[in-house]
Amino acid sequence: MTPKGQLYASIAGTVAVAVCCFTPILVVALAAIGLAALTPYLDLVLLPALAILIVVTGLSYRRYVRTTRGTTM
Repeated sequence: MTPKGQLYASIAGTVAVAVCCFTPILVVALAAIGLAALTPYLDLVLLPALAILIVVTGLSYRRYVRTTRGTTM
């Protein structure tokens, strides 16, 4: 995968997790499929996932900038 593709994928993942974290979309979806009992545990999974994806996005951006400029940071 190219650095540009990695950057886009990491941004998409970060946005998806952020949407699930800060809006009730995931809670409604879990309730619709009968898994509403799992909603208290969402913060245990989503907040670390968001932190990890923010770091991955930063690293992907750094790699993208290094390859487009041709210099090392």
